[in-house]
Amino acid sequence: MERETKETLVRADVKRGLGKAMVFFEGLHAGSEPGHDPGKGHVSGRATFAKHMLETLAKWSGYDVALHVTSKDGLEHHAIEDGAIVLGRALRAAIDVGAIERTASVAMPMDDALVLVALDLVERPYYEGPLPDPLMDHVMRSLATEGGFTLHVLTLRGRDPHHVVEAAFKGLALCLDRATRPRADRLSTKGAAEVRTG
Repeated sequence: MERETKETLVRADVKRGLGKAMVFFEGLHAGSEPGHDPGKGHVSGRATFAKHMLETLAKWSGYDVALHVTSKDGLEHHAIEDGAIVLGRALRAAIDVGAIERTASVAMPMDDALVLVALDLVERPYYEGPLPDPLMDHVMRSLATEGGFTLHVLTLRGRDPHHVVEAAFKGLALCLDRATRPRADRLSTKGAAEVRTG
């Protein structure tokens, strides 16, 4: 899966596997984000945190994820957003939506945080949050929208935003693992949808 704009070039590959991840963000400019200390000579760490969350998603879901984002404008925000768009599309392409469990939910704890995640892999993209980190909330929205699934994330409690976000990604990952497990028949009263063009 590949997507190129004037801001980024993104390549992604997702497949059922062992939860291995190779996530790379390249071409980011030091000092391009608010809050950067130019004396330290590095970016603010937003891409590092996003990389950590996407590696967590792979590890806990059992899907192998390869994501390579090359930034053209040097902005972490654009790189992370565009990476999530392509990853969502690649994730959808990797999921066999036939006879699978299709839905899953989990209450995921992490220290002070407790987050409820509910997933339906039906082809009706919808996301309801929010997460305390607006950029990571945007990543979740992009995964659901581009992945074509319904995703609800509800923060039940949590003081540390990092813990809340990480619990949400772990919860989504477990839901993906459980919702894509095979079952004997398709969970739909409508049967398989067929789309015709022309």
